[in-house]
Amino acid sequence: MTPRADRGGASRGTGPGGDRQGPRFRKPPLRVLPTTLWEYPSQHYNSESGREIQGDPSFEGATPSWVIWQLLQRYTRPNDLVVDPMAGSGTTLDVARDLGRRVLAYDLAPTRPDIFRADARELPLESGKADFVFVDPPYSTHINYSGDARCIGKLDAAAPPEQPGDPTGQAYYEAMEEVISEIHRVLKNRRYMALYVSDSWRKRRGEPGEGAGVFMPIGFELFSVLRDYFTPVDVVCVVRQNAKLERGNYRKAAVEGNFFLRGFNYLFIMKRVETARDPSEFTIEE
Repeated sequence: MTPRADRGGASRGTGPGGDRQGPRFRKPPLRVLPTTLWEYPSQHYNSESGREIQGDPSFEGATPSWVIWQLLQRYTRPNDLVVDPMAGSGTTLDVARDLGRRVLAYDLAPTRPDIFRADARELPLESGKADFVFVDPPYSTHINYSGDARCIGKLDAAAPPEQPGDPTGQAYYEAMEEVISEIHRVLKNRRYMALYVSDSWRKRRGEPGEGAGVFMPIGFELFSVLRDYFTPVDVVCVVRQNAKLERGNYRKAAVEGNFFLRGFNYLFIMKRVETARDPSEFTIEE
């Protein structure tokens, strides 16, 4: 579920959804990007049908629609079934329809009628039905997505261990593993999924000398979980140039506090690969 790649121009302001404003700005036509470093100067793209915005630009944490466009161009075909288990404002719905893909979208707190109410950990979908799954999950507790107590966005990825030896943020990562396991269940064999996520840093509140803040390597942790279920295809770095990154007070605080603003998102592209067992592995009991 994605904050996430709004574009802020040095000489122009940014409007809702991160699109640059000003009479001279025109969204460049989309093309399939050839490297693992992705950047585009707008949150949205202009589709062939004339649509200029995908999803809701006022939705906090919306996924950049052009990222989904790139994925569907590479890993799906017309009429394939695309599934988004954390649909947010419905960006995946709009992109998939622009490209002639069938699409199912789910969310605990649907924002529009074509999103089904469901928990990403228990989707009302038969196994092996999806040709592609995209998910942009909460990055810990930074955004209040809904009042539903089941929302993974209420789980702190930096929560201290409940018992000695337990991992930090255990509840968050356990919940996300359930989501990943469910994606594995609904995805067809030899088809692809992608997870879009960022690490996180939070200012520490406490006694002097305890450090400036806490870093949450959410991307690395989730990639480790993904590898238990899927075969890695590639890792893409998606540049984030949102309005906050351009604000002088944010940049000054990062320098003076000796921490970093999040400049990119991970895009983990994975493939479900289930191979048939060699008959020689089976033993026949007499």
